[in-house]
Amino acid sequence: METVIPDLVALRPLDGELLPALLAAAVAGADPHEVMPQAGDDGPAGWTDARREAFLRFHRSRSLGPGAAEDVYAVVVAETDGTGQAVETVVGAARLAPGPEPDTVEAGLWLGRSHRGRGVGTSVFARLVDAAREGGADRLFARTSSANAATRRMLTAAGADLERHGDGTVTAWLPLRRPA
Repeated sequence: METVIPDLVALRPLDGELLPALLAAAVAGADPHEVMPQAGDDGPAGWTDARREAFLRFHRSRSLGPGAAEDVYAVVVAETDGTGQAVETVVGAARLAPGPEPDTVEAGLWLGRSHRGRGVGTSVFARLVDAAREGGADRLFARTSSANAATRRMLTAAGADLERHGDGTVTAWLPLRRPA
């Protein structure tokens, strides 16, 4: 697997034009439970028509409608195709939402399987940290599962303090204010 050059990773604010590409990336490279809460536990595993519709409804209501609850970004990677031409592809999503405490933001990120382990997540997380700082937050909060070693490494490398919980989750706090 080739490492993606961080400069070729961009965050684009999610809009109606990017939403179908985001759904396609989710269907091609992620489980519904990885990309949205309450993915619909009824029925067969995988991306049913109902789960695809739920994904679209979820994003329309959380980030595209009036009074959006969070800022959601499509993760776009530019790579060369077989002819050497640059092709931009939506490979996941990132978000910043109000955090659980005042002056905090919560970060979230998912990537399609084919882009994991290639430096994309680390690049995206650095951009989320910058956006949170620019937005005036004092701290960034994130959560993952204790089984997600790659995310735990990324959070630790960024300077976050991690705390393991008995339910299998890990929470992380990253100070955003640089000392004067």
